[in-house]
Amino acid sequence: MIALLTGEVRSISSDRVVLEVNGVGYLVSVTPATSATLSLGSALTLHTSMIVREDSMTLFGFLDPKSRETFELVQTVSGIGPRVALSILAHLTPDSLAHAIATESIDTLSAVPGIGKKGAQRILLELKGKMGSDLGLSPAAQIHSAQNDIMQALMTLGYSDKEASAAFKQLPSDIGVSDGIKQALKALAT
Repeated sequence: MIALLTGEVRSISSDRVVLEVNGVGYLVSVTPATSATLSLGSALTLHTSMIVREDSMTLFGFLDPKSRETFELVQTVSGIGPRVALSILAHLTPDSLAHAIATESIDTLSAVPGIGKKGAQRILLELKGKMGSDLGLSPAAQIHSAQNDIMQALMTLGYSDKEASAAFKQLPSDIGVSDGIKQALKALAT
């Protein structure tokens, strides 16, 4: 099991990166918000989850261990595989997912692509009480949540992952959602 990789970013796309570790390039699936924060040649540590199937071995990478743990926990829900679990984390932070489960917000969960009303109900049922009791968002979690919200808003408005990522990279890291969307739209208009 590969649980952690530290190396140099060699390639970035909207949903994956190639991380070179001691001369070996690892292809790691990530969320669009994660790839938007990266730059070529930079040093990076990813907390990874390796999924082994009959026909493939796939690495999924996260910037923090809490996201990886949430990714693995979400997959314990029947009918949720690694791609849908990654989609959930692309749209909800671990804290916002825990809050949605604690408040039984089917609308929040069903807004994630790949999750319908029945899937949202199944997630609520199977993860109730398993997401931890700390539902307050830390400042770092608020920033990460804002980053996800900005990226999602840009893609909802019809911009490609590449366009949204390029505009997102121009924003200050601690910007709020509404200001971030406004500034990103201005950058995309030029």
